[in-house]
Amino acid sequence: MNTTIDPAARPAAAHILIIDDDQDLLRLLTLRLQAWGFRVSTAASAEQGLARIAIEAPQLVLSDIRLPGKDGLALFDEIRASRPSLPVILLTAHGTIPDAVQAMSRGVYCYLTKPFDSQVLREKIEQALQLSPLPAAGATGTMGALGLDESWREGIIFRSSRMAEVIEDARVVAASDASVLIRGESGTGKEILARAIHRASPRAKAPFVAINCAAIPEPLLESELFGHVRGAFTGAASAHTGLFQSADGGTLLLDEIGDMPLALQVKLLRVLQERAVRPVGATRAEPVDVRVLSATHRDLDATMAQGLFREDLYYRLDVVTLTLPRLDERREDIALLATHFVQQLVKKYAKGIVGIAPEALALLSSAAWPGNVRQLYNVVEQCCALTTAPLITLTQVQRALRVPTLDALSYAEAKQRFERNYLVQLLKLTDGSVADAARIAERNRTEFYRLLQKHELAPEMFRSATGQ
Repeated sequence: MNTTIDPAARPAAAHILIIDDDQDLLRLLTLRLQAWGFRVSTAASAEQGLARIAIEAPQLVLSDIRLPGKDGLALFDEIRASRPSLPVILLTAHGTIPDAVQAMSRGVYCYLTKPFDSQVLREKIEQALQLSPLPAAGATGTMGALGLDESWREGIIFRSSRMAEVIEDARVVAASDASVLIRGESGTGKEILARAIHRASPRAKAPFVAINCAAIPEPLLESELFGHVRGAFTGAASAHTGLFQSADGGTLLLDEIGDMPLALQVKLLRVLQERAVRPVGATRAEPVDVRVLSATHRDLDATMAQGLFREDLYYRLDVVTLTLPRLDERREDIALLATHFVQQLVKKYAKGIVGIAPEALALLSSAAWPGNVRQLYNVVEQCCALTTAPLITLTQVQRALRVPTLDALSYAEAKQRFERNYLVQLLKLTDGSVADAARIAERNRTEFYRLLQKHELAPEMFRSATGQ
């Protein structure tokens, strides 16, 4: 599958490490890549390359297979062990093609045979960079441009500018105590972003509590949020601590806030105004110190216009809005996310999967994703669960996506395939009886026998053990 990658999808001045002991080729590649706008480092041996990777954290490695001392395959194994998400492209002479093919089965992104076409090289580099995370400006390891630990956004995988803007806004607002409304379609990662805001906030050491307002019936939701005293209602045999109290000092996420019943919206507004909560059946309120984050996939403006959501509550919750893009609005993140999920799932399924074939990644990157990131994870998990090979293949992804396989066949090839499948189905239907099959096909037996010989089909292959 030929896929053109938009150069705008990669960060400016992506950092590429070239490893080759041929100084002339090293200079030529350096000049070419720099002319294409990449930042380039070089090394003349695998050992030098590993040292540069440890110090500079490149986003792609371009290495010869034949290197002095440790060869390119051994180099790749070490890179895979320490930096599993770092894509590697191998350069090979014709004599080392078997080694390159073996490397592909172990997770190398691709190999190029010398001499290689410049346009092909550039396309492969652009495609491979889709697998490499976008580092924070000036980042080294897990530290960002201002020396801040980036572990607060652990689990949020991206390289797109759309997501970078959201994450930067989240980092800034996390430092305050402002209420945040997170908007986004189902499966875009609203709760993951809420947890990241909590981790980046001064409340990080206190509890983070989440509740899905759409998943709990109205009579129970009030008790879950605010708690109840013993005897407050039938079945209340003991007191129950509500989630506001459980989150005291920390953060409470009200997920799917747009589905909260109107009666509870009034009580929630009172809690936010008074910063105190009164359990069901209690005679007095108890103070709470909770930062409230909320999330919804609904259009709250339309919901308010329908009278289903209180405007005064909306303005309490929507001090700052963060909107997560759909997955099809951040396609440059798809290959990176899929590769990250594979690395997670190989531990769950205890399989030796090393990656996803390039043509399979291309299909993932171009597919429709109505279920967003959650759907992508499910597709990758299905592939991991069913694969028996080191690489997830295009066919496996097609099956997981329920995409019909369309082979580029000539008319003659398509006709032959149909003809053979038709004969097989007829013989199965008639239990190998040529007379019956010929009658259904409206062909004489002589012609039918000729068709069977053409496709090397023997009638007895289709006769049951009890047949003639």
